[in-house]
Amino acid sequence: MEKKKGIGNWFRRLLFPGKELKEVADQQLTEKDVIEITSPGKQVAQKFFRNKLAIGALVVVFLMFCFVIFAPKFMKNYSDSYTEITQKNVPPTLTMMSVPAKMQEEGIKSIDGYGSFTLGLSNAGNVYIWGATQINTSGIDIGDIPQEVLDANILYAAAGIDHCIAIDDQGKIYGWGNNRLGQYGYSPEAEDDPSIVVMPQELHDNGIPNVNDIKKLTCGWQCTAILMNDGTLYIWGNMHTYANLENFVEKQGLVDIDFTLNYIVGLDKKGQTIFSGLRKMYEDVREDTLVGPTTKIKDFVKAHGKKIVGIEATSNSVVLMMADNTLGYVGDLPLEAVGMPKLSEGEYFLPNTISAGTYHIVGITNKGNVYSWGGNHFGQATVPKKVASIKVDESYKVFSGAFQNYLVDGNGKLVDKWGLNGYIFGTDTYGADEFQRIANGGLMTMTIGAVAVIIEIIIGIIIGCIAGYCGGWVDILLMRIAEVVGNIPLLPFALALSALLAQVNMSATMRIFILMCIIGVLGWTGIAYMLRAQILLARESEYVLAAKSMGVRETRIAIKHILPNVLSVILVQITLGFASCMLTESSMSYLGFGVQYPQPTWGNMLNAATNSTVIKNYWWQWVFTSLFLSITTICINIVGDALRDALDPKSSSKE
Repeated sequence: MEKKKGIGNWFRRLLFPGKELKEVADQQLTEKDVIEITSPGKQVAQKFFRNKLAIGALVVVFLMFCFVIFAPKFMKNYSDSYTEITQKNVPPTLTMMSVPAKMQEEGIKSIDGYGSFTLGLSNAGNVYIWGATQINTSGIDIGDIPQEVLDANILYAAAGIDHCIAIDDQGKIYGWGNNRLGQYGYSPEAEDDPSIVVMPQELHDNGIPNVNDIKKLTCGWQCTAILMNDGTLYIWGNMHTYANLENFVEKQGLVDIDFTLNYIVGLDKKGQTIFSGLRKMYEDVREDTLVGPTTKIKDFVKAHGKKIVGIEATSNSVVLMMADNTLGYVGDLPLEAVGMPKLSEGEYFLPNTISAGTYHIVGITNKGNVYSWGGNHFGQATVPKKVASIKVDESYKVFSGAFQNYLVDGNGKLVDKWGLNGYIFGTDTYGADEFQRIANGGLMTMTIGAVAVIIEIIIGIIIGCIAGYCGGWVDILLMRIAEVVGNIPLLPFALALSALLAQVNMSATMRIFILMCIIGVLGWTGIAYMLRAQILLARESEYVLAAKSMGVRETRIAIKHILPNVLSVILVQITLGFASCMLTESSMSYLGFGVQYPQPTWGNMLNAATNSTVIKNYWWQWVFTSLFLSITTICINIVGDALRDALDPKSSSKE
């Protein structure tokens, strides 16, 4: 039989030598003879797949790899540095658009949202709340509506970041949620605090004198405002949040008012000025949310012969509704925002249909179209096909939550909703989605682990093979070097090096690359010792002696005859070393010496668990990450152990 040559034949004989032996046997046996020769590769596969635990672990590892590789590709709006203060520490929930069925039956009158929960008011005068209603560590659940509110006939309702305000048909004002800073009621404790504007005592005791004269009720971040038709303004709350709050106390002559994230804005009676009490604040206006020249508001109004009749504020911009139904904008919108829609000839937005969320705006035009634009991180500026395909009339209304939109028909029935429905794994202390960071952090952790173990294996193979095959003084020298490196405590030494590198001005990518090298360069000794021992044993074997007697070159003996026989050791070490490198990276990042925020890894995401407040109150910020890391490394170790048993010819196996 002709002997085949080449690298392909080397691997074929390594993995499937039984095929060649069977060809020889078939030439020597008669048809009556029966023989079954199983290749070593097939034997390994059979032994491995008999282990059900190993099969399950392999499936989990495969799925985890698929998750961290492919999941980030579907997160188009993901950013490592994304933060959202109104969504921080939100627990796992998918109920942020779950409008109660009973409210829909009664008819929807209004919907308002500022943070992680949404407040709804029905036509029957009942108040409903949905979403993430727990107020951080205060122990307050905003969803626990007071019984007196449930019993009253509510006419107006608004939601702030951590409190709600409602006014009934008698003018009585109700508040619930967090009142530590006097957000919703008269607070004697806050009366002596110069940073807090307290609710007027007479308003708290007697309510609104004439409830029919209320023009607008609105809430911001720990602040509340009630504007009357005659221009009287009642406002109270935390001046740490709104530095210009004191400019609005006892302010007269406003026809509209609203809150951005950091400032209060009002519209004067002449409709030519946006009042904030701060110099050069919100003075430049443009006719598109993203592009177009800016003009001073007074010049803009004068040049176009327009008058501002209303305002709606997002977190960092203000929409100006003009008397001729056109719009203007002051402030800024997010960079990823969707620009102002291009309206057809004669099309304009209907009065009182413009609503603003945290970063987006939504409205209805006279031609029955619904448009949403502005920030689109959660799809809140992408109008669903169902909504785009119907023609709405003047009886329809559209309301905005923080990152949600709700289209309601003339009967108060919900037509459709779109935007943020919640977070499957909650959010972190910066308001970033934990699920997205786990996916992207897992990719980073596995990449660092893979590169580090490759460095370990390369160095370990070179040192171990040379020491084992050459022996003598070479073996002694290399093993003494290995002993020195092996006696260096890996984690403390890596932490010290990382701390030194933190003082050096370098890019995040370079820092991550150096971290991989540190883990790899310090972790090769184990594979080197094991390979040396295997090669010392293999070089005394009969087939090596036979090859030497035939005059085969030393390098050829080492590469072609000895290395394939220790390949099983290398495969097992790659598997087990990968899990070990992942844990090392995670440990360093957990202690704050690895990959730094905002780039996520499973390790630095677990760094939040060093805080007792997080451990107790925000369990989702460390439980899910630790589960992903633990399950992945445990399953990799199970696969490595099973592979080691399968590659060991002396291990017992059940037939």
